[in-house]
Amino acid sequence: MSRRMSIERNGESGFTMIEAVVALALVSVVLAAVGSLVATNARGAQNLEQRVALMQASRMIASAIPRGAVPLGNERAGEVFGHRWQMRVTQYAGAATSPESPFIPQRIELRVRSPSGVVASFETIRLQETGAGR
Repeated sequence: MSRRMSIERNGESGFTMIEAVVALALVSVVLAAVGSLVATNARGAQNLEQRVALMQASRMIASAIPRGAVPLGNERAGEVFGHRWQMRVTQYAGAATSPESPFIPQRIELRVRSPSGVVASFETIRLQETGAGR
């Protein structure tokens, strides 16, 4: 009778130790891949937030540039929300102005550095009133 029970016991279905180890290895590889993907997405979201904050600070600084009637110095600098900025104003060399023109074109270079060290640079042209057309 004991022989018959041992034969039936050998015929039972189930997982072997090797199958269980392989399944565990596959699960761990999948979990590692998912963890890596989550970490990459978190870094991407953080970089995007920093870039948006940099652009918002840049827009705020650019919108605070005085209008054409107010003369600007050659250089300005400051800090807004932890973002350091520097503005350089030079005469625009690409345009010939006539003496009777009421405006002088000025080239404005704006550099904004975020707290993380990312730098955004912008260039624009501003028309400075000369008072000749009044």
